[in-house]
Amino acid sequence: MVDSKSAKETDLTQVRHENPRVGILMGSASDWPIMKAAAQALENLEIPWEARVISAHRTPERLTEYLRTAEDRGVECLICGAGHAAHLAGVTAAQTLIPVLGVPIASSALQGFDALLATVQMPGGIPVGTLAVGSSGAKNAALLAAAFFARHDDQVRKRLAEFREKQSAAVPETPY
Repeated sequence: MVDSKSAKETDLTQVRHENPRVGILMGSASDWPIMKAAAQALENLEIPWEARVISAHRTPERLTEYLRTAEDRGVECLICGAGHAAHLAGVTAAQTLIPVLGVPIASSALQGFDALLATVQMPGGIPVGTLAVGSSGAKNAALLAAAFFARHDDQVRKRLAEFREKQSAAVPETPY
């Protein structure tokens, strides 16, 4: 892991964690510019993660195989980003007991509204925690995962509290 300052300079495509706690899944490689906000937030908090391109529609077998091994490999939370019909988070949640956080991505003419509705409108019994459309949603998904972990992991709790303190300190008291 790297500290917050150097993490911002890290080429996240080169980061490989042996024991990821969070799986970041996306429907297309074109979703990475949005989903890397989740990876960056996790990296800054020193929470190991992994990222995979897995389409609910085009690679369903890849999703099933990934989920078959995820829990045994230590994955405790899944962040799924997808646009258009955005079924990745829901299909993922239907196949695992690992908590799933959904990030709608604006990749269609509807600017993410279609993805938001597809992600948030899950039938009762298959929950997906849905965040905002786009990179702020991806970042917040990572911070929500960190908050889950912080309940039982004092180191993550400390780093999350430090992040919040730095974030607050960066807000000026006056506009000038």
